[in-house]
Amino acid sequence: MNIIAISNDMYNNSDLFRIANVTFIKDKRDLTYENLKQINPQYIFFPHWSYIIPKEIYENFECIIFHMTDLPFGRGGSPLQNLIERGIYQTKISAIRCVKELDAGDVYFKKDFSIKTGSAHEIYKDGAKIISEMIDEIIKTNPIPQKQEGEIVEFKRRTPEMSNIQNLKDINKIYDYIRMLDAPNYPKAFLEYEKVKYEFFDAKIEDGKLFAKAEIKVKDEQ
Repeated sequence: MNIIAISNDMYNNSDLFRIANVTFIKDKRDLTYENLKQINPQYIFFPHWSYIIPKEIYENFECIIFHMTDLPFGRGGSPLQNLIERGIYQTKISAIRCVKELDAGDVYFKKDFSIKTGSAHEIYKDGAKIISEMIDEIIKTNPIPQKQEGEIVEFKRRTPEMSNIQNLKDINKIYDYIRMLDAPNYPKAFLEYEKVKYEFFDAKIEDGKLFAKAEIKVKDEQ
């Protein structure tokens, strides 16, 4: 029996996973040691999980998480946004064992992944397909994870204030900012002028010009 733990509807799709006997968990309240002990899983996969995994779980079950960098480069939060902000468009998805230290677990294997084009939402959906293939491969081959090698580079989780594009002066950079933040529940790239806030999405570049949709919000009087 295998479990895939998911945190949003983007990954709540059993068609992505071809292995039988998969139990899907979406609500973090269901991810308990007692529930897992009853199921007795061979693996617990975390394709996109935003919550802390309890020590009692990762020390008693084989917990595998997926991170969108070539670890140990890019440990930490907001990997997609940190990569694009640095102009890094070719990366890897790393399947690693969950341990106490963030993104420091042994690596099962990695898959190449391009983030050169597309919105964050599209990139996450493409990543989900690759992760599903990685899950299938892990179940079939039972690989032995190896320690991470190379220089450790840590990323910091981005804050909503960092989505302000007022200081950007390059069209391609602005395009990257809009698309890398264009996903459900993410703080969109924005500009503010007095009491008006402009949030941008659906960006594209044609003939050297940047086109994007905008949602305009007027702040309430205090």
